[in-house]
Amino acid sequence: MRAPAEDVARPLRDNNLTESRIKLSWIVGRDTSALQPEQINRAVVETVAENTVDGIIAPLFFLLLGGAPLAMAYKAVNTLDSMVGYKHEKYRAIGMVSARLDDAANFIPARLSWLLISVAAWLCRLDAARALRIGWRDRYNHSSPNCAWSEAAVAGALGIRLGGPNDYFGQRVEKPWIGDARRDIAIDDISRTIRLMWVASTLALLLFMAVRFWLIGAA
Repeated sequence: MRAPAEDVARPLRDNNLTESRIKLSWIVGRDTSALQPEQINRAVVETVAENTVDGIIAPLFFLLLGGAPLAMAYKAVNTLDSMVGYKHEKYRAIGMVSARLDDAANFIPARLSWLLISVAAWLCRLDAARALRIGWRDRYNHSSPNCAWSEAAVAGALGIRLGGPNDYFGQRVEKPWIGDARRDIAIDDISRTIRLMWVASTLALLLFMAVRFWLIGAA
């Protein structure tokens, strides 16, 4: 997720909104054609926060539980959900099933991400206490039962506000806000979120390895 996020941020730093919007459209489902810099920053931060769970922490979690086959099965479910799991009439039939499977699969990893991102915030000298507090307070401020856990923890750590209304497939979707706008979101929040992603993911790897070794030792 680091490379796609930086691909969006790079032209944005050069005030090339057109290219930044195009690159963003490759990684999000929302309409990006008229997004302003603040909205682009928010979209990238949200995407990195969400992918910290379903792109890294969850696969590691299922790798711990059932090895490569279970991790690959998880990624199959997650990929199907990202392709057709939108709340849109065209995809409703098959999308509903994939979305429910993805929700169930990410239930534990999403909640672990709240704790791991909060610890990562402390290690990165960000606001760990606020990450914990906002992560818990706004954990349900999303249509998904899982996405807000990581997004709210990141929002708390950075002191910014995520979420809000967006356009999908030509339809306005009203979403609740996540976090408090203690300051305006900035382009540097993308790199800060990427750093949180890597630190939280490393913590997840160390945690799952420790649990694995403990289980082997206890067997």
